[in-house]
Amino acid sequence: MAGMSPRDWLTDRLMLGMVALVALVLGMPSLKPLFAALYPGLDRPLYEADSFVRLTLDHMALVGGSSLAAILIGTGAGIAVTRPWGREFRGLLETVATMGQTFPPVAVLALAVPVIGFGPEPALIALTLYALLPVVENTVAGLEGVAPAVLDAARGLGMGPAEVLFRVELPLAAPVILAGVRTAVIINVGTAAIASTVGAKTLGLPIIVGLNGSNQAYVIQGALIVAALAVVIDAGFDRLAGWLTRWSNA
Repeated sequence: MAGMSPRDWLTDRLMLGMVALVALVLGMPSLKPLFAALYPGLDRPLYEADSFVRLTLDHMALVGGSSLAAILIGTGAGIAVTRPWGREFRGLLETVATMGQTFPPVAVLALAVPVIGFGPEPALIALTLYALLPVVENTVAGLEGVAPAVLDAARGLGMGPAEVLFRVELPLAAPVILAGVRTAVIINVGTAAIASTVGAKTLGLPIIVGLNGSNQAYVIQGALIVAALAVVIDAGFDRLAGWLTRWSNA
């Protein structure tokens, strides 16, 4: 980053994505004449019921909270079933994680709302369940991909089970685990839009309002920001993966 030339900055996907995201979030009100021209039949061509800044922050908070929960639960469970004392639960864990992703988030929301009520809480549960599978699968794959000879060498140096896990297994498995986390977070960025159906304020709100009111301008405005946010997060993970690869090869 520090050694990047101005030309590199202009062609960097992360920087371009961040510029586009900030421009859309802060500059959406200034695009009202454009949407009015594109959709002359609309009385309200710009979504103004909520601030796009507020919606973006709420969307990111929901994605961040659900992704963090999925990462903590998924990596913890993945570590547990790769230990000798937890291997018998691997089949059960994989079944539960698979069910969490095959069960539609809308169905989870429908079941959670009568119990929890409207708001971000049922969405947090649905998104956490939906993001578990890639985290669990990649954690298990990454840990099992560590060469047995490396583990034997670590034990030969006198390392205990905890030291082997945190100083050898997790660092070597980090790129694979990160790939699963990346998939989970990107999935949640898009899926979080449906949380607005149960009262959570996200970037899905203008999309849902637009769909219900046949207002394509609202749908485009929400979708553009969701897409830009997904590009920024994906590019950020790409940068982090590159750093991890260089660090592990150093």
